[in-house]
Amino acid sequence: MSNCKPLLTPLPSKFRTDLDFQLPFAQPDLFRKLAGSLQYLTATRPDIAFAVNKLSQHMHNPLVLHYQLLKRILRYLKGTLHHGLFLPKTELLLSAYSDSDWAGDQLDRKSTTGYCIFLGAALLSWSVKKQTTVARSSTEAEYRSMAAAAADLIWTRRLCEDFQIKLSPTELFCDNVSAMSIAYNPIFHARTKHIEIDHHFIRDSIQSHHITDRHVSTIDQPADIFTKSLSSARLITLRNKLLVLPTISLRDSEKDAASTSHNESRSGASQTSPALDRAS
Repeated sequence: MSNCKPLLTPLPSKFRTDLDFQLPFAQPDLFRKLAGSLQYLTATRPDIAFAVNKLSQHMHNPLVLHYQLLKRILRYLKGTLHHGLFLPKTELLLSAYSDSDWAGDQLDRKSTTGYCIFLGAALLSWSVKKQTTVARSSTEAEYRSMAAAAADLIWTRRLCEDFQIKLSPTELFCDNVSAMSIAYNPIFHARTKHIEIDHHFIRDSIQSHHITDRHVSTIDQPADIFTKSLSSARLITLRNKLLVLPTISLRDSEKDAASTSHNESRSGASQTSPALDRAS
């Protein structure tokens, strides 16, 4: 794969349905080894978190299709080999974004939860997880994502308190107006009884001034990268929002500076050499 052609996205928008790709993969141990290695890489590359999570769900019985998709991730990494998570100096202010892909799994129609937490402009933590139960509406799927993000926020806020960092109520951004209205509505409707635990958890967090719900446009939702396959333009936009950028090597800059000074000294020597010749 070292000489492979790079790709712009880790996963395609549509998976191939050829019968040849639905056969069991002959080397499942190789698949598990590669997928396990990519799981470690997601610690600094959140842009491949959804793709790796998607393929890790087939560890026990990988198909030829899954191995081809795994190689596609490697081809994507080939084109972004020098990208990494940039952590700038920033203000100590927490914010979070939650999103979900309702019934996105075509096999069992379970939704995917995705959220990310920022400390100022720096990405602090993120998560991609398939929901354990089938959501009966997009509102339920989004609400479960909000609850997962809120739980991580509460833990992060307590960690900041241990470091003597005073925080105002943390803004939790969501692009589903219905889910936000349930969080603030004191009347619990019968049609949402099946998400009662998450409902009370988020309401308690809001009433305790730990979090505040805010609406964000779907276009400006960075957690979208953790819930579905995206086009190359959309992926690059959200990847930049997460500050997954090409790394800058100080050693390379030193080499460039040394090369520049060497070229300048050579050009200076070539300019003075005729005068030295005349003097001699």
